[in-house]
Amino acid sequence: MKKRVVVFGIFDGVHDGHRDFFRQAREYGDELIVIVGRDASALDLKGKQPQHSEEERIELVKQEQFVDEAVLGDEEQSSYHVFDELKPDAVCFGYDQQELGEDLKKWLREKGKEIPVHFLKPYQSDSFHNSLL
Repeated sequence: MKKRVVVFGIFDGVHDGHRDFFRQAREYGDELIVIVGRDASALDLKGKQPQHSEEERIELVKQEQFVDEAVLGDEEQSSYHVFDELKPDAVCFGYDQQELGEDLKKWLREKGKEIPVHFLKPYQSDSFHNSLL
């Protein structure tokens, strides 16, 4: 049985930092599923609308080498309904997703779920963070 890993992000244009993120996450399992944040989540978390639509961002992510599938995230922040469908074996977060990671850990404790959570290393964060592009 394949070990399924999930990651979260807005992915408004995929760059080398994202590709390294996908590569690192894939090391934790056999299958990588990317949960692409909704437009409303992008506005809430980043303070601006994405340049690409939800559908465009999913298609961009699906084209990446280490990605097996991309799905839209939940409409309601911190609900994690998508976990019921995906049933991940591990979750990976980027170096700049500490708050989201802690929110998920809290949710996992409350639900009595034991899913490993990993925080990945940055990839040239001075150059490839979306806020700098």
